[in-house]
Amino acid sequence: MQKNYYQKLFKDGLFVTIGSFLLAISINSILLPNSIVAGGANGISIVIHHLFGTSPALVLYVINIPLLVLCFLLLGKEVGFKTIYGSLIYPFFVGITTDFPVFTTNLLLAAIFGGILTGAGLGLVFRGKASTGGTAIISQIVNKYFKIPLGISILFVDGLVILSALFAFNIDTILYSLICLFVIGRVVDALQVGLVRSKNVLIISPKFEEMKKDILEQLDKGVTMIPIEGGYQRGKSMLLMTVIKEKDFAQLKENLLEIDEHAFIVSMNASEVFGRGFSIKKVIDFME
Repeated sequence: MQKNYYQKLFKDGLFVTIGSFLLAISINSILLPNSIVAGGANGISIVIHHLFGTSPALVLYVINIPLLVLCFLLLGKEVGFKTIYGSLIYPFFVGITTDFPVFTTNLLLAAIFGGILTGAGLGLVFRGKASTGGTAIISQIVNKYFKIPLGISILFVDGLVILSALFAFNIDTILYSLICLFVIGRVVDALQVGLVRSKNVLIISPKFEEMKKDILEQLDKGVTMIPIEGGYQRGKSMLLMTVIKEKDFAQLKENLLEIDEHAFIVSMNASEVFGRGFSIKKVIDFME
């Protein structure tokens, strides 16, 4: 039990470390050179740097102190200790990557790829059940107590920070910053939910036995059979339910319609699927 705890602690620490490093590269090589204010403590440090020339690393340290107290009170000690680590190592990485080369000076590319890199960094830090301090703590609090997805929480909290950038930058820069913020939210949610998209497929057909056999044997997918009764004719039948990866849906649909071209098929996006062959843990193991 203790061994598993330390393994989990090491894995969480690794996520926080890698995520913090990606965030540092993002701010020094993309966001800061292009004055993209992607919300959060990052955005505040960019605005203050532009107005007063203050070091972003120093601003990040100053912002984190009161928010760390909130983290301990509202998110718990375990998250608090990891967040202390993240809030210390992130400004450290920002300091040592100051002289990294600028990736692009094109504002649109900076908004898109800065958003991707920042979202990936934040997503990994959140996977480690921590944050790098700053307004990320507020986003986690909103997520925990109001059950709002992290990506939406980030959009809301950091959107307020972007509005403050109106005091330092022109409207074009703000609009590019909003694009960056949107990308960050989508990437964070993708990493929280998983990178593999799935579909939940419901099938009604009198040829359900043949379809079940095809799903099990030809497509090598699991299937659940649910007894149903028609609402109009009151006839008894069987509903087939299967969950598949999105890339396999076209083949499944083709096979089913070959068996019964009048089959009733409903497919829905499945944002989170746990279990054999679908566990998010497999995605995280792959990323390691």
